[in-house]
Amino acid sequence: MAPHLLTLFTQPERAWQEIRQDETRNSLHYLVHLLLLSIIPALSLYMGTTVVGWSLAEDEVVRLASGSALQLSVALYAATVLGVLVMGGFVRWMARVFDTRPSFNECVGFIAYTATPLFIAGIAGLYPSRWLAVAVLLLAGAYSTFLLFVGVPVFMRLKQEQSFLYASSIWAVGLLVMVNVLVSVILHWHLYLTPEYV
Repeated sequence: MAPHLLTLFTQPERAWQEIRQDETRNSLHYLVHLLLLSIIPALSLYMGTTVVGWSLAEDEVVRLASGSALQLSVALYAATVLGVLVMGGFVRWMARVFDTRPSFNECVGFIAYTATPLFIAGIAGLYPSRWLAVAVLLLAGAYSTFLLFVGVPVFMRLKQEQSFLYASSIWAVGLLVMVNVLVSVILHWHLYLTPEYV
């Protein structure tokens, strides 16, 4: 996991070639990457909402009770992993239109590595601030988009003209899945688990 993590940010095209080679040798190589990096946003959210808190008005700090924050963090972790699996399914389904026939594992692995900047951006949850979250998510989203467009031709072995359309489709569906999953987690947590504040 560590070599790919570094090269995704320093030499993305080379990273995709190495990830593709690993995929050929072991179709579940991405699993550790996905399961470990998905912990970052969940753990950061837990620490940020229980230790740091957030401010809705001047001189007022709101924190979640640890049990309530744990429920939210577990829900976020499960939703993150589920979202990557769902996206992997969509990537495989959309591949039917193009000259590539990736397996479900390849598609999930591709999405897991493409989402790496978003997982790491979860560190911003340590300090709950809507403006910080927006700024960090925009930067992470931009780099994930870059990884997507660089990775599709290399990982999926497509021609440049096909890969642009395929990557654009993945990006659009990914945005919808991400919004739906996150909104579902928040609504489920708020309506059914009843948040407790300190």
